[in-house]
Parts: sequence; C-alpha cells; structure tokens
Amino acid sequence: MLHYERMLFDLTGKTALVTGGSRGIGMMIARGFLDAGAKVCISSRSAQGCEEAVAELSKHGEVFAIPANLSTREECERLIAEFSQRESQLHILVNNAGATWGAPLEEFPDQGWDKVLDINVKGPFYLTRAALPLLKAVATQDDPARVINIGSIDGIGAPQQRYSYAASKAAIHQLTRVLARELGYSYITVNAVAPGPFESKMMAYLLETAGDEIAASSPLGRIGRPDDMAGVAVFLASRAGAYVNGAIIPVDGGITVVYGL
Repeated sequence: MLHYERMLFDLTGKTALVTGGSRGIGMMIARGFLDAGAKVCISSRSAQGCEEAVAELSKHGEVFAIPANLSTREECERLIAEFSQRESQLHILVNNAGATWGAPLEEFPDQGWDKVLDINVKGPFYLTRAALPLLKAVATQDDPARVINIGSIDGIGAPQQRYSYAASKAAIHQLTRVLARELGYSYITVNAVAPGPFESKMMAYLLETAGDEIAASSPLGRIGRPDDMAGVAVFLASRAGAYVNGAIIPVDGGITVVYGL
C-alpha cells in the first residue's frame, strides 16, 4: 500500500511553474512539489527575492527562477518565452502571484482596483493563455496537464475592507470554472485553492494584530501551516487529483463552514 500511495502523489519527471514562488504560499507549494520529485521554476517581481528563494529551495530539489511582474500581458508572455528557452515541457502551472489593498470604502482609490485586478485576475488569464502550447504538448487523458489557481476564502465570504481583493478572488474562482470546462477537452484540468489564514507577507499585519482571534475562528484552532498548502497542491498536481476539474477547494480549517459560506 505504501508504494501505491507514493505513486499517487509522485511528481517525478514533472516540471512546474509557480508564480509568486519566492515567499509565502507560493514558496510552500514550490517546496511541496520539490519534495514530491518535480523540477520547479519560481517567478516573482523581485530578482533578489528569487535568488534567495532558490538558495533555500535548492536544498530540496532542482529549482530555478525567472523574475517577472505579471501585472501585464507582455510580462506574462515574456515569462513563458524565457521558460520555453530553458525547458521543453510544462506539466503544472500555479497562478499564485497576487496583491491586496485595504482602505475604508470612502477612501478606496482607483489604484487599489487597477493594481489588484491586473495581477490577481488578468495575470492568471494571460499567463495561462501563453502557457497553453506547453501544457497541451504534455497533456493526455490519463495524465492531464494541470493549472492551479490560488484564490481565497475572501472570494467566498466577507473580508474586511479589501474590496478589490475579495472581488478579484471571486473572479479567479469563476475564471477557474470557465477554463476548466474549456480546457478539459484538451486534457488540462483547472482547479483553484481558496486558502484561509496562512503566514505570508500579505497576512503579516493581520496575524500580528489579531492572530489569536483569527486562529480561534477556525474549528481547528490554528492558522494554516506550510504542509497544509503543499499537500493540497501536490494532490491536485499528482495522479491522486487527475479526475478533479473545476473545483474550488477551501483550505481554511473549516472557517467557511463556521460562517455558513
């Protein structure tokens, strides 16, 4: 049985691209893929952040980085072009790069919408479109290529004054369903993970000021750990998740259940 379980979650021979992979949830996913045997390319806006992440992640497997600002179509296309120059195959695309903006309703600025929607919604769309030739080239009915979008429980429930962020994550959940229907016929699955609270730069202030309250909001009484995020990503990317398509999976310890979302 142990050998069978290893086969179910084995990513040996797979190549993955994880955006926003230099820290937080993206780095958790990249580490999980490496531990499962995949080769991983991470991308981030910060070249220095990429270098530091590669130095850490390389302890766990073969990893390289291509810095990119994925808020524009041109940068999304450049990332895939540079990836293609190095790698001939792409089995797993994780659209994790994201931004948030918090401000009171009366003060919420145009930039708070433009920046967040550009990177959280348009970025995953343009990057997935640019990556389609690579994904289609490796996709089969028995072993589909995978697109994993990182949404949020904020796109399911009611967050605090993060209007554009919540709207963007609801949009990425729906885009996931639309693409799952279209790309499934090409043997590419598209699913989304909707994380609850995890340690990340985006969550740092909230965890610092209200960490105990946030942890208590989950029936499990804690925030997410790196293995929690790595586990669901490896599941979706491996044989174990090959028949899952169009799903939005909350990874929140049950917070959405408590609030009836």
